[in-house]
Amino acid sequence: MAFGTYRGLFQPDWAGPLARTLVLLLVGYGLYQNRHLRSLYLVLGGLFLNTLVIFANGGHMPVSLAALERAGLEGWEEILKERRDAVHTLLDENTRLPFLGDVIALPPLRKAVSPGDLFILAGIAGVVVEGALRAGGRRLSRRQQALRVLAFLLLILLLLAWRA
Repeated sequence: MAFGTYRGLFQPDWAGPLARTLVLLLVGYGLYQNRHLRSLYLVLGGLFLNTLVIFANGGHMPVSLAALERAGLEGWEEILKERRDAVHTLLDENTRLPFLGDVIALPPLRKAVSPGDLFILAGIAGVVVEGALRAGGRRLSRRQQALRVLAFLLLILLLLAWRA
């Protein structure tokens, strides 16, 4: 929907909120089905923070222009001002809960993220750690557990760096 809105096929006023609602329902269902994983409660907390700021701002995530520039992302000001993005809106003096928007610049990843995104990322890393420690169904020594967790976390970092 975001691509269709960018190309002018959908109106951002309804496409963004509809896409967000569908994503929230699907993610919520996935979290419910995996509620035995304790780290997913961090994901749930981050999802709650993001949902709060999105719905407080009419279905769009506010993004700081300064954070985009610090992250090395230029050229978004016009798109955000003209509301051609179905997902984001420019953070301004009318923004509700601005501290929960995409205000944190991550220059190595060329991204601007929200505090909720950081909770989600920490929760996903926690799930990877939990999965690494439970894999195989046999008891591992502390050293083996630490090496397995380190290997999984390095894999995540490599995937994030490769994606950037």
